[in-house]
Amino acid sequence: MNALNADAKQWARDHAAALRNLYGPLEGEGLLKVMTQLEFRGRIALVSSFGAESAVLLHLISKVDRTVPVVFLDTGKLFGETLRHRDRLVKMLGLTDVRSIEPDPVEVDARDPDGVLWRDNPNACCRLRKVEPLARALGEFDAWITGRKRFQTNERALLPTIEAGDGKVKINPLISWDAEALEAYRVAHNLPAHPLVEDGYLSIGCMPCTDRVIPGGDYRDGRWSGTDKKECGIHLEIDGSGI
Repeated sequence: MNALNADAKQWARDHAAALRNLYGPLEGEGLLKVMTQLEFRGRIALVSSFGAESAVLLHLISKVDRTVPVVFLDTGKLFGETLRHRDRLVKMLGLTDVRSIEPDPVEVDARDPDGVLWRDNPNACCRLRKVEPLARALGEFDAWITGRKRFQTNERALLPTIEAGDGKVKINPLISWDAEALEAYRVAHNLPAHPLVEDGYLSIGCMPCTDRVIPGGDYRDGRWSGTDKKECGIHLEIDGSGI
């Protein structure tokens, strides 16, 4: 680890701890307001998959500040329904700075020339198509907003509202919301559901690595089914280690 990276990581850890102490249990729209308008104004982005639950967080950010950059990772392997859902939400919510980030085509040609890396090495595919492009996209920012919630996986059950990762402060404004609260908010605000949800897709990522969830199954059973993989890697350090 070089000194600059080590310094950035220490800064993020210290800053995240200070913000947790300062803002305590604040979350949702209130946390978004503080982080985007006070603590990191002009230095924060929201990262969205425009997936099954994304409309709620996108609606909240549109209420706070429609100009906050929204980073969308277009991996080249997404469902067409996701791309159309993205376009509909962007127009509906009036988001003014949505950045579709694609993997480096030179790297794709070198590391996934046949387009089947997802099958042979899903971790390497996620790194190529999501982790590395996101790291580039977030280079200009000090903080970013995620849509993670504690109910989604065991690994996320103890996440704080504010944390650190890869030298950035990470904000998790919906961390305590459960599936029922998210759906109630979506319905109350007349937000469109992702078109694949009613077809049994509860957590939606890239098409080759996303399956339907059988009734009664866990929320993320449809992601990388048949493997022990639960995360794409963007919530790990860029070197693959834990935060």
